[in-house]
Amino acid sequence: MSITIRNTEGTQMSTPTLWLIIGFIGQACFSCRFLVQWLASERAKKSVMPVAFWYFSLFGGTTLLAYALYKRDPVFILGQATGLFVYCRNLYFVMHETPKENNEEISSNKVQRASEND
Repeated sequence: MSITIRNTEGTQMSTPTLWLIIGFIGQACFSCRFLVQWLASERAKKSVMPVAFWYFSLFGGTTLLAYALYKRDPVFILGQATGLFVYCRNLYFVMHETPKENNEEISSNKVQRASEND
């Protein structure tokens, strides 16, 4: 089934072209997660996993899963669906982290930085 979309200038965009654009957007979001993680780690001078990493993973993975379903690629579908479970689970942990756990992590980071400065 092919749907043709016309924009205000009267040009047409077919369904495969639209899905190709969706796939590229998903891949761009998925790739941005590495950039976010790299910049956060450089800033912290150690390996860190910012929350934005998981949001980019979730949005990019969801978009890529939709594209994989359109392409009917079982390998791609299984890989993206499995990843979505991991991203959701990690976001669950972040959202349900108690303030005490968060404060302990911040305190341990301060102690570590103070010992590095000595």
